[in-house]
Amino acid sequence: MNPFAPSLDFSDTSSGTGLSDQKTIDGVFQNFQYAYTFKDTLIYGQIISNDFLFTYRDYEQSFDVTWSRDEDIKTTFGLFQNSQRLDLIWNEIVLSTIDSLSANVVRSFNLTITFNPTDVVRIDGRVNLSLKKNVANEKWQISNWIDESNF
Repeated sequence: MNPFAPSLDFSDTSSGTGLSDQKTIDGVFQNFQYAYTFKDTLIYGQIISNDFLFTYRDYEQSFDVTWSRDEDIKTTFGLFQNSQRLDLIWNEIVLSTIDSLSANVVRSFNLTITFNPTDVVRIDGRVNLSLKKNVANEKWQISNWIDESNF
């Protein structure tokens, strides 16, 4: 067998490592994980809506901080550029309310950020996501992300 011309792999790839069409809530989570794994801001940008808001608690200042889609894309791009590796694992869904056009999902996660071999950050947290379905293309997007992690 030639290592520079391997045979094609026709095995089932539905294990959650590929891209989704985002026509399901699970597809959004799958694309989110893909975007972080491959540090792909294009895919990340497709899972968040134009009116997206991100909110987190600044524990040092004791207040909530909210930013828009543009600031989130810029911040995420910086994370992708400044890390060697990102490992995101979605865990159990704590709460899920879904109707035909909107959803709210609270889900735990584990995120390992490797900046370099001696600087590794592990975060165990929870996201509280509001999602909405675009009726034209039937794709789900995140419209509001409240980070419920305790840093």
